[in-house]
Amino acid sequence: MRILVTGATGYIGGRLVPKLLEAGHQVRVLVRNTAKMRDVPWADQVEIVQGDLGDPASLVDAVDGIEALYYLVHGMGGSGDFEQAEKESAMNVARAARAAHVRRIVYLGGLHPDGELSPHLRSRAEVGRILIRSGVPTVALQAGVVIGSGSAAFEMIRHLTDVLPYMPAPKWVRNFIQPIAVRDVLHYLVEAADLPPEVNRTFDIGGPDVLRYGQMMNGYALEAGLKQRAIAALPVLTPWLASQWVNLVTPIPRRLAIPIIASLQYDCVIHEHDIANYIPAPEGGLTRYRTAVRLALGRVRDGEVETSWLNSSVEGAPANLLPSDPDWTGHTVYIDLKEKHTQASPEDLWAVIEGIGGDNGWYSLPVAWAARGVLDKLVGGVGLRRGRRHAETLNSGDALDFWRVEEIRRGSFLRLRAEMKLPGRAWLELSVEPAPGGGSDYRQRAIFFPQGLGGRLYWFAILPFHGIIFNSMATKITQTAEARAEKSVPGGEEKVIAA
Repeated sequence: MRILVTGATGYIGGRLVPKLLEAGHQVRVLVRNTAKMRDVPWADQVEIVQGDLGDPASLVDAVDGIEALYYLVHGMGGSGDFEQAEKESAMNVARAARAAHVRRIVYLGGLHPDGELSPHLRSRAEVGRILIRSGVPTVALQAGVVIGSGSAAFEMIRHLTDVLPYMPAPKWVRNFIQPIAVRDVLHYLVEAADLPPEVNRTFDIGGPDVLRYGQMMNGYALEAGLKQRAIAALPVLTPWLASQWVNLVTPIPRRLAIPIIASLQYDCVIHEHDIANYIPAPEGGLTRYRTAVRLALGRVRDGEVETSWLNSSVEGAPANLLPSDPDWTGHTVYIDLKEKHTQASPEDLWAVIEGIGGDNGWYSLPVAWAARGVLDKLVGGVGLRRGRRHAETLNSGDALDFWRVEEIRRGSFLRLRAEMKLPGRAWLELSVEPAPGGGSDYRQRAIFFPQGLGGRLYWFAILPFHGIIFNSMATKITQTAEARAEKSVPGGEEKVIAA
């Protein structure tokens, strides 16, 4: 089939596209920024179309000739009147699909109870209703907590359990939840494209286990080799307060923690399993919860996390690309430039640059970086503990602590865009060039576009700290590259230890 996938750069979409290609489908993806597809391993196997669900004109070419459309877009961290924006996007897609005679829409929504819902669950349910009423046969799959390496729900469980030996928790830890493994979600999504046209409805999907949230945390603990955690349900912890707590002790930012926790106020279990009448379970049956956790932990340990919540767009974070230097004319721009020569080869220096952040840190004053991360968390930012998806390799669009990889030219240049809360826009560039007489030249440039008087005052307030932090960073990066080079020659390891 000729298939259009919206949300292809998201957690589910990024895993679905390869499955559709394996099944022999021709896939087109709709993205707002084609640069995000630059390092996607399957990018050369799909047709890439630039557009926006909020722009009806951009959808005309996107749906032309399409037989099935996957709607996988949802603003989990949306602010303002996000419900109205999502409603309009769904209506735009419905009209475009109907006009183009699309034969099937597949939508992934969320499990929800009857009655009053949180804004995000309400929005997901409304999008499903709009698509089902579109005149195009629609399958709206309603999933609960998705468990897989890199999923927001799994990462929240993982970090809460890893960090806290004793957990004061809201009363919703006693609610029942029916988690589903990401592999099973993908199975249902792929098969849904082939359902007959008379199927136009919602389907609840969930795994074989119904658990309390506290049981899910302790199931994770057992698989991770930890002791089971004591959990106390406290009625005074409101969803808002709980989201602040999750924001502080896990990498999950507040804007994402709030909708996740709001949805956990309800029992989140399937009310029907009619999907079994149309799509058989995967070979071997649906995945048990602890098996899904075990598989996810294995992927994290082996550095094989295919997609992650980390790389979803951050609400409120600047998305503007860095203008070219000539475009700075007439603008206030502050720059901190550091340059150093090192005897290390360009290859050794680049390996250190590409491995920066996450567990490797930022090579200067870790306490200062950690404090900046905590401050960012306190004001609702992503914080420093977001880490990185892969220990050694970076790709365009990857999240890296409180930065985003804006551009990478492997072996020579890395540009990071700041996603922490700032009174302006900031970038950090790290580059390496072979030196004429041997070794390498390292160049480090911090760039800040201040916003108003507050931005200017912010820059001058932190300028003394930048002098220490960025100098130390440049020095230690080049020293680490030289130590790496020493280890690569016979007897080098002994030399490094002696030094």
